[in-house]
Amino acid sequence: MNLQFKENLSKMTERMDNFRIHTNGAIKKTVIATLVVSTISINTAFADTKTSTNLQTIYHVYIENEYIGAVSDKEQVEDLVNSKIAEVKEQYKDYDLTFKTDEVVFVPEQIFRTTNVDDEEVLQGVEEEYEVIVEAIALKIGGETVTYLESQEKVEELIHNLKLKYVDEEDLEKLASGEELPELEEEGTRILDVKLSENVTVALDEVKPEQVLSVDDALKLLQKGTLEEKKYTVKEGDVLGSIAQDHGLKLQELLDLNPQVTEETILQIGDELNVTAYEPYIDVIVEKEVLKNEEIDYEIEYVDDDDMYKGDTKVVQQGEEGEKAVKYYVQLVNGTEVQKEVQEETVLKEPVTKIVHKGTKVVPSRGTGTLAWPTNGGYISSYLGWRWGSFHKGIDIARPSSYEIKAADNGTVTFAGWDGGYGNKIVINHNNGMTTVYAHLSSINVSVGQTVEKGRQIGVMGSTGHSTGTHLHFEVYKNGELQNPLDYLN
Repeated sequence: MNLQFKENLSKMTERMDNFRIHTNGAIKKTVIATLVVSTISINTAFADTKTSTNLQTIYHVYIENEYIGAVSDKEQVEDLVNSKIAEVKEQYKDYDLTFKTDEVVFVPEQIFRTTNVDDEEVLQGVEEEYEVIVEAIALKIGGETVTYLESQEKVEELIHNLKLKYVDEEDLEKLASGEELPELEEEGTRILDVKLSENVTVALDEVKPEQVLSVDDALKLLQKGTLEEKKYTVKEGDVLGSIAQDHGLKLQELLDLNPQVTEETILQIGDELNVTAYEPYIDVIVEKEVLKNEEIDYEIEYVDDDDMYKGDTKVVQQGEEGEKAVKYYVQLVNGTEVQKEVQEETVLKEPVTKIVHKGTKVVPSRGTGTLAWPTNGGYISSYLGWRWGSFHKGIDIARPSSYEIKAADNGTVTFAGWDGGYGNKIVINHNNGMTTVYAHLSSINVSVGQTVEKGRQIGVMGSTGHSTGTHLHFEVYKNGELQNPLDYLN
């Protein structure tokens, strides 16, 4: 190539015009290829007509300024490029994309012989180097590109669908309209705002078709997010299962993140575990007002009553819950409540205080010396003395009008529980030298150390222990000596 040819080639290259290949399908894709068609001035030394008829034109092929080789017929390359474009079009026929080729440049040259031209080798080079590129919208979150979509409309659809995961269409339409929000109804909710945690921007870009996602796939990507490394310090009471659950991991995932740990590992307080997990690329923040009716707990008022013994209580007025309407401001992040504040309270019904009388009268622990009948009526079915070859230490009282067993006198409980043949038994020391015993009870209502007054219920008649029927076995002792109860009963 002589000097004149080089100069002409340089001028020709500066004047190269790109051409576009247009195709009109159902989805109206545009394929852009750049071709350069030029003529080259040949040195006048080769300009005579006889010589010119022996010249042949070859085409030097460049892709993105990289020399691929020379071909005898540029249509071979054009056909290959068109074939690759058609293949990609078919693969992404559901996408509304603008297809764009890498720059393909043909530089013609006239020569006498084509011995240095290898069409097959050049076509193989084009096959390897040529890539179909599409115009797409880069979705950026916080300035970082997260994914690509086919159009601005698809980006808006993606953001809309992301918000719909946490609010309904009607609420979004109300917010978008800019109209005044409706009144908050009883037991109702009013959406104040739906916003994203990060700034979302877009930019036009050129990418491979496989990098462009559908709206559904992009939505899954945004929600799944990216792995963010986190560390957790073990506290008292922690176990692997609870740590995994608290961080949204399965147990096996936690073990995979911490190869030094097994299911049998005993965790130590202060151990550090890797709890790396996926974090959404962006959060949806919902602000709303909630109006709820809630109960107002009633108060309990205790009133001292000196007519009642200490330890006794009596409800003289039942309590009733009140009701109030409470308006809350609530903030949710990805559906999880993170903030709740009371804005306003209105009492709908005042609560009624529960009034309880509490005894203050001291129960005397010393007996009077005269014993009261320990049951409600009844008769003596067996007396003190010998019977059936053994000595009966007390009296048996049967068939009362009710089964309450009462303390025969003031005193202190010294035994309350099971005692072999006696069954359930209570012993009361009357602190005046006298002691009474109550046996075969079905249940006991007092405890050891408790002070009881004369006539107070201490248990229920029964037939526990060595007993042939429901009755009370009653014994009396004075200064440790067995007494006949009939000598003291009033």
